[in-house]
Amino acid sequence: MIAEILLVLAGHSSSLFPKDHNIHPAFEPLLHPGERQCIESLGRIAFRYQKIKQITQSLSRSHSRYICALCSTLNQILKDDYEAQVVATEAKVLKRDSTLVAGGSFVPVSSIRAAFAEWDAPFIALESLLTQLQSQTEWKPGPLIDLLLLRSSTGTHRIASIMKRLSTAVQRVWRTQLIAFLVHGTVSPTEPIASKDFTLLEGSIPSCVSVQSSNSITYVGRALGTVKAANWQEQPPRSLAVEHTKLLEGVLVEDQHAFDQVIAQIRTDMSEWLWLNVLTQKDVEDAVHSLANYFLIRNGEFSLSLITEIERLKLSRLTARSGPSTMIREQDLHLALLRASLGTTAQYDPSLSHLRFHLPSGPLRPLLPSLGRSRNMAASIGSTDGEETTFDDLLLGTPLHLLYTVEWPLDLFLQPADLQIYGALFSYLSSLRKTHAQIHKCWTSLSNAQRARRRWTGLGEGGTDEDLEDRRGLLRCGWGVVRVMSWFLDNLLSYVMTDVVDFEFRRLNRLLGQSKTDRQTPRERQRSATITERDQGRGAGVPPVASQTSVQDAAAASSTPVLDFTTLRLLHTSYLERVLTGSLLSNPTLTAIIRPIFELCEQFVAQVERWGGDVLPALLFEGSLSEGGNRVGEMVKERWGVVAEINETLQTLLETFYEQLSLSTSQQTFAGRGDASRSVLSTTINASLFAQQTTTRLKDKRLEGEGEVRRHVERLLLRLDFNGEFSKRKVEASMGTREDILRQGGLA
Repeated sequence: MIAEILLVLAGHSSSLFPKDHNIHPAFEPLLHPGERQCIESLGRIAFRYQKIKQITQSLSRSHSRYICALCSTLNQILKDDYEAQVVATEAKVLKRDSTLVAGGSFVPVSSIRAAFAEWDAPFIALESLLTQLQSQTEWKPGPLIDLLLLRSSTGTHRIASIMKRLSTAVQRVWRTQLIAFLVHGTVSPTEPIASKDFTLLEGSIPSCVSVQSSNSITYVGRALGTVKAANWQEQPPRSLAVEHTKLLEGVLVEDQHAFDQVIAQIRTDMSEWLWLNVLTQKDVEDAVHSLANYFLIRNGEFSLSLITEIERLKLSRLTARSGPSTMIREQDLHLALLRASLGTTAQYDPSLSHLRFHLPSGPLRPLLPSLGRSRNMAASIGSTDGEETTFDDLLLGTPLHLLYTVEWPLDLFLQPADLQIYGALFSYLSSLRKTHAQIHKCWTSLSNAQRARRRWTGLGEGGTDEDLEDRRGLLRCGWGVVRVMSWFLDNLLSYVMTDVVDFEFRRLNRLLGQSKTDRQTPRERQRSATITERDQGRGAGVPPVASQTSVQDAAAASSTPVLDFTTLRLLHTSYLERVLTGSLLSNPTLTAIIRPIFELCEQFVAQVERWGGDVLPALLFEGSLSEGGNRVGEMVKERWGVVAEINETLQTLLETFYEQLSLSTSQQTFAGRGDASRSVLSTTINASLFAQQTTTRLKDKRLEGEGEVRRHVERLLLRLDFNGEFSKRKVEASMGTREDILRQGGLA
């Protein structure tokens, strides 16, 4: 019987177990209950082993190389461990080993059961795994590796060891595919991990791969594949491919930290090679100029024309009768882009073709500006729920995103996070420019109405003696509101465009120009220096200040390192970070105040437009439009209430804005904002891993740049408080509080 049991454990059929692991009824009276239990336990182990072998044999015929690798490894594990143990047990019995054979002639069944007890749990786990694999017709490498890694996380050592060996086998096959894509830029025709356009397929990457590493794999694979497909004159050197292959072969994807380091190293090496051979500095400069012109609205005539075209589009759709012509679609906005470029410097700009508008909510009907109250300012300022203030719906009335189509090889430089920040800056700056233009238009409308009124009323405002003072006060209050709104928007717009955008843009261009000088050969550099000295000797019409600046830039360029790709990305990231911070868009408290100011300005302009372009009602309107409205000055008092409420809200908003702006100068310069700025800061942190490649001078410039951004805010404070309006008001309020306290105590 012992020989029969060993044959059953080896996978052979036997009359002891006719169907499954239950013993044949004919043998039951001959066995002790304990022996019967041990034999059935061994039969259960043998039954599971046979089932595992059958499922493995069935799965090994799969077209998936990953499943085949798993089955091959599992067969090897069973052969080396389990089947070898069966043979070793039989050898012990034949040799009458004292550890197994009692008295040299008797073999207890319990000893055989104890020898194979360690396979109970592994066979249960393997049977469950293979059943799950057999339940699906197709397994992607990502979910398969995730499943094996999950099952290897167990406290049973033998199960964890077997699952880890299976996972390692699948990871090695996947690593071969990854090397082909990441080192050679090729995609396998069978079970590829990327599509023909070098985009990673769904399920091809395990979940243990970080998002950054996944993006880097796509980045490097697409770059290599595109370079090879384009038959570029320069191809990656073979030594670089050999080095990257060794790096990948020394790490498994389950070791996330080491894998991320290897992928980051490969991306850095490929970025440097692409920067020196594929992506030229002229492409980068053209992209930076284009993005600054359209997203940072440095092309002022085009941006103003675009705002006008969008307003005209809204008006045309509002006045249309019915049908599809009342809807605003993305193609209408694209046509507005083209119309806005006519007659401007953007008309013949090829980069204009990369711009397009996107409506996340789909086509819509335009709405009139709301005359309701602006949202609660106190709630927006003091809230701690982390709600992000956006400006993408102020231009059209619904979320509107300006997108920039990035083509290869420019996408090696511009990342989606950068374009997201550019879009947020465009929404903010275009809203500011639109509100500024509306206030100027309102000022013009009030001026025209005032001149028309002066033809009939002379120096006064007209009306009877009862409402003369009310009309004069209403007109002065309305003019004061427009004046304060225009003053604030003038200062904010000039600060953002002059002190922040233009300053940072010129600074970035200066750094790029210095690097271009460093990339010249010694002979070209000597020739440029000779020409510069000759021009300075002749006077060449260069002002002394400009000459001194050029000399300083040349001296700085002589000590600036050659601009590599990593430093370039750091410079651009720092540039976006400084613009985002200097424009106050990274401060959620300030943006929560700026948006209500924009909404209040739009509300006032819309109110004046519905009043016919004037704050004062016409002299013949009062008491003649509504029944029972015969009292003189009723319409004036009604408008007085609206204008006074807007004026009070505006003053509160401006005082709060100045107070929060003053507090921001003592806080951390680079504060988080939302998804966009967090993307910028995370990009900076990730790029700081390669900061060893930069010099101390670049770090010093970064620290100096933080001080410059802080000084930007100080310039805005000086602009707003040039006449001491806010500071005097604050001092008077504190003095008044002090006198009240003294008066209450009987000391004053």
